[in-house]
Amino acid sequence: QVQVVEFGGGLVQLGGSLRLSCAASGSIYSINAMGWYRQAPGKQRELVVVINSGGSTNSADSVKGRFTISRDNAKNTVYLQMNTLKPGDTTVYYCNVHNGLRDYWGQGTQVTVSS
Repeated sequence: QVQVVEFGGGLVQLGGSLRLSCAASGSIYSINAMGWYRQAPGKQRELVVVINSGGSTNSADSVKGRFTISRDNAKNTVYLQMNTLKPGDTTVYYCNVHNGLRDYWGQGTQVTVSS
């Protein structure tokens, strides 16, 4: 059984910051990549930023310079520091864990940016 749990969503003012955390546990074996996606109602889930086991990252243009991902391999945990938040960042954020065989997803955490 694999569990992926996110923490840290909430309400923040325009220009503010939030930090999301995601911890993976269970029979995951070797994790290749961990990252964050987001999905607005009626839209496809989109990449926010991912980080592989070597520390290389891939992020959406819309968050470059504002969002930073980091990872603790020993704890199977990934963090997303979100700065200079905009109303367009309002949506549900999902943690993704990929072990080379399949993806595991968290339940999602709501981020709301108020103007």
